[in-house]
Amino acid sequence: MNEVTERTELLAEPPALPGRWTICAMLFVATSINYMDRQVLSILMPVLQGNTLHLQPFFHGWPTVERSIGLNEIQYGNIVWCFQIAYALGVIFAGRLVDRVGCRRGYPIVTGIWSLAAMGHALVNSVFGFGVARFFLGLGESGNFPAAIKATTEWFPPRERSLATGIFNSGASVGAILAPFVVPWVALHFGWRAAFLVTGVFSASWIVWWSVKYRKPREAMDWTRGEVIVPSAGPQLAWWRLLGYRQTWGFVLGKFLTDPVWWFYLFWLPGYFSTRFKLDLSHIGLPLIAVYVLSTVGSVCGGWLPRGYVHLGLSLKRARLAAMLTCACLVVPIALAGRLQSVWVTVALLGLATSGHQGWSANIFTTVSDMFPAEYVGTVVSFGQVGGALGGAIFALVAGHILQLTHSYVPLFLYSGFAYLLALIILRTLAPGLKRALPNTLGEQ
Repeated sequence: MNEVTERTELLAEPPALPGRWTICAMLFVATSINYMDRQVLSILMPVLQGNTLHLQPFFHGWPTVERSIGLNEIQYGNIVWCFQIAYALGVIFAGRLVDRVGCRRGYPIVTGIWSLAAMGHALVNSVFGFGVARFFLGLGESGNFPAAIKATTEWFPPRERSLATGIFNSGASVGAILAPFVVPWVALHFGWRAAFLVTGVFSASWIVWWSVKYRKPREAMDWTRGEVIVPSAGPQLAWWRLLGYRQTWGFVLGKFLTDPVWWFYLFWLPGYFSTRFKLDLSHIGLPLIAVYVLSTVGSVCGGWLPRGYVHLGLSLKRARLAAMLTCACLVVPIALAGRLQSVWVTVALLGLATSGHQGWSANIFTTVSDMFPAEYVGTVVSFGQVGGALGGAIFALVAGHILQLTHSYVPLFLYSGFAYLLALIILRTLAPGLKRALPNTLGEQ
């Protein structure tokens, strides 16, 4: 498809469905809860490395001490590895689940699994117990993005998908912002076990909201006559055949290289601020909040960026790639963070890098709907999530040993700075121009 044809199709695109931004809001809330749940352990890591947590009692007679479990860096890396491996295993089935049963039924199932697992952390007493709880958390959380991307593909036209993805994906940052607000306060007053229970009520409320509100939209419409047209189902491709397309591997390898960087920020930044700058649980929240506020801006702006490049004259797919290059360049300065002496200079670079990541994430997810029909989006996204989780699992083991042996974050930040440029080169090599891999059966452009 040449550039003139692609721009003509973009201009001829039909009006979008009403109610789509309500769907986007529900996806945003689900993603926020998802990231609150997974962030609790990393925030409590400095506490769990010790043997006891001294509480701040509300009144006389309130408990003042809670026993911890004495984690070290290698054990923590192994616990994160359990999460990543479960995420990789779970996402294989999660993508197929939402493609088969639909978002309305599939999304609450995975949300319920991860919520129960998150609260289950409060029951454990050992490193092994944390590994088991983290494993089941990974199984449940693996379904969030395949379901959310599929819902976005069903409800939003191509020109709006990266913006919608950027908005709901900013829930990752909002969840990471809310967690440093809530978790330290709960842990210091009620204990670290209570901190794992706080999001359960949010998850239950969201499941009810989604089940009542969500419906699959019209699949196609003849806007000239105002008639709904449900196209006949095309032949279904076996899921494993999707692995035969270069476009699939471009997406998978892009996620494999860059997802570990985001996991690194989520799981190790609290420990980094604690060891590098000697920030305790009561002072670690503000730097983390600042980083993730900036990342929220990056997610929304990065999702909008392709539309800005389209206004400058680029075709939609070239604009997508230009936006990804911009985001990749924003991450490069983080390579210097391992040797910085100032907390707030480090926060500024981390904010820039997490903004770049979130903008990148909004666009690389949207490349799947650029390259594949809607009925395969959930499955291809799940492949990418597997790649990202496996990359994160490898990174977790390596990071745990590097930090235990050298106590240096320099190698980890160096990798983080240049992973995105390498991923973009690979994506453009395997999927030049984001060319479609399969004919479209649902009438999308």
